Amino acid sequence: MAKVRGIGGIFFKSENPERLYAWYEKHLGIAGKPNTGAMFPWRSTDERASEEVTVWSIFPASTKYFDPGKGPFMMNYIVEDLDGLLAELRAQGVEVDDRVERHEYGNFGWIVDPDGNRIELWEPKA
Repeated sequence: MAKVRGIGGIFFKSENPERLYAWYEKHLGIAGKPNTGAMFPWRSTDERASEEVTVWSIFPASTKYFDPGKGPFMMNYIVEDLDGLLAELRAQGVEVDDRVERHEYGNFGWIVDPDGNRIELWEPKA
């Protein structure tokens, strides 16, 4: 089974994303912007040559992006072989979204955990 190899992002909802971005920048130094978020680059101890990134982003409270998840947040995990992992999870009875998005920066799929939290799975491009 393919495994998660890192946290790709932390996304949460706010009634006022702009105000919350300003608060996080002022008090914690996290300089994020709506529709972009903040990026935290890091390197794996196993693969020092390749840089990964964890995205931290605030979404409007009205976003449908976390649907059908019930929570005000969504985790994004970095994975290898997204298609293989989604097939394995589906075979194990996990709720898997039929939609898969493919972009120049990677492929995305979604699952829902037993508590109803939506989880985004991201296979970055090499």
